[in-house]
Amino acid sequence: MITTSKIKDAEELMTDLTYSDEFKYTSTNPYHDKLEEFKDFVFRDHEAEQLKGKWNQEVFKREAPLCLEIGSGYGHFMMDYCEKNPEVNFIGLDYRFKRSFSLARKLADHPTKTFKYLRAKGERIHFLFGENELDRIFYFFPDPWPKTRHMKKRLFQAPFLDQAYKVLRPGGRIFIKTDHDGYAQWMEEVMEGDDQFELVMSTKNLREEYPEHFLCDFKTKFEKIFLDKGIKIKAFELVSKKKD
Repeated sequence: MITTSKIKDAEELMTDLTYSDEFKYTSTNPYHDKLEEFKDFVFRDHEAEQLKGKWNQEVFKREAPLCLEIGSGYGHFMMDYCEKNPEVNFIGLDYRFKRSFSLARKLADHPTKTFKYLRAKGERIHFLFGENELDRIFYFFPDPWPKTRHMKKRLFQAPFLDQAYKVLRPGGRIFIKTDHDGYAQWMEEVMEGDDQFELVMSTKNLREEYPEHFLCDFKTKFEKIFLDKGIKIKAFELVSKKKD
């Protein structure tokens, strides 16, 4: 069930500047400037927010399903998915500087060029994308923030679902995978309090219960580690109830 503390955390998030117009990216990290080397496909901080509602028309210059991965990490899913699905326009997103630079170097040599990469925050997807602009959101193996005092840092909360609902088209989908039992339970409780999405798939053991699901077609770097340790993969698929 959604506890009083979680409701309070959600209320605090809504007053967090990260979710507001007043938020400003600031950084002295040297990798911020280094990312400019890849400016043909990398957008840093507020650069991406200037393209809200224009991704297909002005950035990709073609009409295609627009997919977003929040927390692209080392890029294994992003590169694999783009190679296998050249018909989609794919946007990867992560907030860490050095890891973003490392991934950008790999993407520069990737044969499929149907992607863009954002160094940005997942909490700001409603500033990055217009209403009904996205077709899919992927959210795989996020930091679970397991300590109680840090749980409010978890991205998957009611305010995030509100923003996802806005930017996803009618029937748009969110796909989630996690190794962490506690975060999976947290997500279930958040979804129970939401009436904007239909939960069409929920499992505590993805590869045994849904071996034919496309989420089993690939393994991220972290997923391979978890599976080798015998950790079961928890997964969810949500569909927007928004009407045309």
